[in-house]
This record gives sequence, structure tokens and C-alpha cells, in this order.
Amino acid sequence: MPTISTNDLKNGTVLVIDGQLWQVQWFQHHKPGKGNTVVRSKLKNVTSGKIVDKTFNSDIKVESATVDRREMQYLYHDGDAFVFMDTDTFEQLNISEETVGDAKDYMLENQNAIVATHEGNPLYIDLPASVELEITYTEPGLQGDRSSAGTKPATLETGKEIQVPLFIETGTKVKVDTRDGSYLGRVNG
Repeated sequence: MPTISTNDLKNGTVLVIDGQLWQVQWFQHHKPGKGNTVVRSKLKNVTSGKIVDKTFNSDIKVESATVDRREMQYLYHDGDAFVFMDTDTFEQLNISEETVGDAKDYMLENQNAIVATHEGNPLYIDLPASVELEITYTEPGLQGDRSSAGTKPATLETGKEIQVPLFIETGTKVKVDTRDGSYLGRVNG
């Protein structure tokens, strides 16, 4: 397996620690008053989703996993799997609901996403930071209520429920942050 120095960590790097795959979510070089520099990190277990804090000594070698990131098209949901197609080879790949995780709340059929695999096994789905989705249901807006003071629940076309400003109506296309499900604004057009 390839090794990298802890000084070369980057967000998104996948490490092999005790035979398990961990993705770097965050890292910071830290120089305490006395002693050597260390690298603090927040790691996410690729298979379980568990997040842990880990501190490495500076400039030690750690195993990195070879992760193949490919653009694939989400075709459809089939029982307990999501079917993706490689846009280059047209090969289809079934990915479990656990692996897809929260990405399912923001994916529409025929939408492209980055699928990360390690030795042919799907690890995770990487979506853009935001997506545009239509509101399929929300309570009617109050006439003239343009204040940003209040929010109300709204259901997206994927079935995910988010909070939107009071003036948003059913049928409105909105921009949604895929990291936390927050409303980013209306889409014109």
C-alpha cells in the first residue's frame, strides 16, 4: 500500500488504519509550547460513518488507500440498492443504501455524482455542495410575508423535508446545501 507523510494530509484523503478505511474530514498542524509538532485530525470511518478525533506525530508515514473517484449517473432505486452507471464504460454498479447514506435525499434519477471506490467496492457518494430541487409540498405562503423571520417545513421532490422561508410555495425550485440540508435560495427560471 502507498504511504504518505502526515504533513501531506488533505481533506478527503482516505487512510488505512488498523485495516479499516478512514477519510480525513479536517486536519490541523499544532505546535505545542514544548515538544514536537503534531497533526490533529477528524477522521470518518468510510464503512460505518463513525467520526473520531486522532492526533498523529508530525512527519510520520501512514498508509493511504487508493481511491478511484469516477463520475457516474444515478439511474434508479431498486429495492435496497441504488443503481449507478459509469458514464464512460456504461457499466452499472449497485450501491447499498448504507453506502449512499444521506446523498439519497438530494439525488434525482439521471443526475451525475462522483462515486468513490476502493478495490471495486463503493465507499461513498460525493455530491456537489448544492443542488436544485423542487418543493412538492409546503403550507401556503402568507400574502405579503417576505420577512426572513420565520420558516416552515417543505418537502423536496426527493422526499427530504427541509425548512424554508414563509413565502416559498409548492412548485418553487430551490437551492439546497447537500452537507446540512439548509435552504440556500430560490432558483429563477
